Order: sequence, then C-alpha cells, then structure tokens
Amino acid sequence: QVQLVESGGGLVQPGGSLRLSCAASGSIFSINVMGWYRQASGKQRELVASSTSGGRTNYADSVKGRFTISRDNAKNTLYLQMNSLKPEDTAVYYCDLLVVGRVYWGQGTQVTVSS
Repeated sequence: QVQLVESGGGLVQPGGSLRLSCAASGSIFSINVMGWYRQASGKQRELVASSTSGGRTNYADSVKGRFTISRDNAKNTLYLQMNSLKPEDTAVYYCDLLVVGRVYWGQGTQVTVSS
C-alpha cells in the first residue's frame, strides 16, 4: 500500500513563497514519476509539475520560472518550491505517484494567495 502525505500549504500574500512537501511511504519502487497537480474551485485538476526518478522535470507554462520541483529519492519525498505567487495560484495542491502502472494520490493541501 502506498501513502502520500502533503504538507506546507497555507495563506500567503501575492509575491510570496511557499514550499510544499509530499512524503511517500509503502511499496515505492526506484523507477517512478511523481508530480504536483492543483485544482482551483470550480475548475478541473491540472498538472503543475512532474519529476521522474531519472531526473527529468516538466512544468506547466503558467508556473515556469516561478515554481521548482525537486525530490529526495532517499527520503521518498517530493517538493514544490513556489515563488512569486499570484492569486491565480490559489488551489488545492495534490501530489501523485505513478509506479508500476498505478497512480496514487495524496489528500491535498490548500494554498491561498491573497492580500
């Protein structure tokens, strides 16, 4: 059984920064893809950034240059450093893990960008 637990969300002013973490536990294999998604109220869930165990990363155009995804494979932890936050970044952020053809999701963490 795989478990993902996100943390680090909160309320921040426009232009501020937050760092999200996602700790994975269970049957984590060395080859996998992890990512961050977000879902704003009334909108579909969208990919924010992804990271493969081989080191490749991918970003949504809306966050390029502001967000950085990283991972610590030894700790099975995924991070998302979010800088220059905008009100439109407000959403519930979820991490996911794709391993051996299955996708697992965390419970989500709320990020609110507001003055």
